[in-house]
Amino acid sequence: MLAMLLAALDQTIIGTAEPRIIAQLAGFDRYPWVATAYLLTSTLTVPIFARFSDIYGRKPFFMLSATLFVAASALCGAAGTLPLPLDGMNQLILFRGLQGIGAGGVMGLIFTIVGDIFSPQERGRYQGLFSAVWGVSSVLGPTLGGWLTDQVSWRACFYVNLPVGLIALAAMHFEFPNLKSNRGGSRHLDWAGIAALIACIGPLLIALTLATDLGWGSGRVIGLLAIAVVMLGVFLFAEGRAIEPLIPLSLFRNPVIAVCSVCVFVIGIGMFGVIIYLPLFMQGVLGVSATRSGGLMMPMMMGTVFGTALSGQLMSRLGRYKHIALVGSVMMASGMTLFARMTPATPRMVVVLGMIVCGLGMGLLLPVYTVAVQNAAPRNQMGAATASTIFFRSIGSTVGVAVFGTVMLMNYHRDFARGIPAAAPVNTPELFSNPLLLQQMRPQLDAAFPGQGGQAMLEVLLRAVPQALNHGLHLVFQASAILMVLAVVLHAAMRNVPLRGHTPEPEMPSH
Repeated sequence: MLAMLLAALDQTIIGTAEPRIIAQLAGFDRYPWVATAYLLTSTLTVPIFARFSDIYGRKPFFMLSATLFVAASALCGAAGTLPLPLDGMNQLILFRGLQGIGAGGVMGLIFTIVGDIFSPQERGRYQGLFSAVWGVSSVLGPTLGGWLTDQVSWRACFYVNLPVGLIALAAMHFEFPNLKSNRGGSRHLDWAGIAALIACIGPLLIALTLATDLGWGSGRVIGLLAIAVVMLGVFLFAEGRAIEPLIPLSLFRNPVIAVCSVCVFVIGIGMFGVIIYLPLFMQGVLGVSATRSGGLMMPMMMGTVFGTALSGQLMSRLGRYKHIALVGSVMMASGMTLFARMTPATPRMVVVLGMIVCGLGMGLLLPVYTVAVQNAAPRNQMGAATASTIFFRSIGSTVGVAVFGTVMLMNYHRDFARGIPAAAPVNTPELFSNPLLLQQMRPQLDAAFPGQGGQAMLEVLLRAVPQALNHGLHLVFQASAILMVLAVVLHAAMRNVPLRGHTPEPEMPSH
């Protein structure tokens, strides 16, 4: 739970500090790559660390990934002050990539370790607790990030990981047993599979990131997507021939694992459609002040915390998971439908109600996939099976952010362009190109619209932003609602395999 707190807090604390980071490191043109570098490396390393831990044991890779995460946090905090042949922003992008390697290992192994120690029927309770730590971090992270940025420095948002990380590492070293799941198994590393996975996922995530700015018809985006498709074929071929495959394809012959993988991919798309774009709706369309941005998602996150704890308890008591997943998916679909019906005149309490319903549904769902997959997977493939759920959710979230971002921005640009006065500066569309960053760009906007007449025109354009945003965001929420209705159908098709109740006896620590 200390390791989960470390990784989850970092994911939520940085967003609030990003405007200050961009301003100080002069990295406005590269700001998406701070998140992309982290997402790329953390997605790739989840299955790699999990598979290595299946072969060599959990403890060495758990400690290695946590150590790398803490060291990279220190480097991120020092970005721009280190004597490297890179400017401050490029240093930060590099160190966030290193931090993502550690985060992927930590997040990929945490739930596998719970699976080693507890039986499937007991796991629900503990998976719920671990998911609740993530939820609490989601609530506290933005507020803590804002306070540290204002009162200390944006660098403190990275340095805060150091004391938590050192405590977690000490606990791992002195108290954690070296659990080995592949007793007496062979130790063949699937280097071909690792290389093919990197060559597939890397171009895919980069293409999805670039698509938001360049468009889906861009030659660079199409070329990267083509490389990803070819390398996916190479990866599947390599996994079919590997002695110890990185992601055993035989796992997906099990209908429970196959359905869970599809479900978690769909949920990943829809979930991030809400988490990323709901605050933008509340700020940009409903006019909620930016200073309250840290607490905008609190109703949803508190619902998620309560839902994960409830889901874990219900799975432990009932010994089954399908009905919990079905109720959770219906609640998420209901919440998304409320969001899809929102307009600029929607009362804020209706938005809060949708957030609570959606958060509860999300909380009920998230622990289910790991428990169901671990219950169905062979013990010597526990790490690979657990990592597959995190891996598909991560890919789904990346696809969701990229596709929804393109839909939102295309409609926003078209609608906003219709209202630009003829006397406006030529670069007005460029200045207003990203509504997420208008607050940070206010000095540039004031400089581009000088004088009393310019400021009056600027105010007119700023008032036009909510209307232009509303249409694009409405399409995003509609698409999310349709996906969540599809998720209800998928969860209805899920097999309800009873959870095993016998607690496996963990191996003693190796000396």
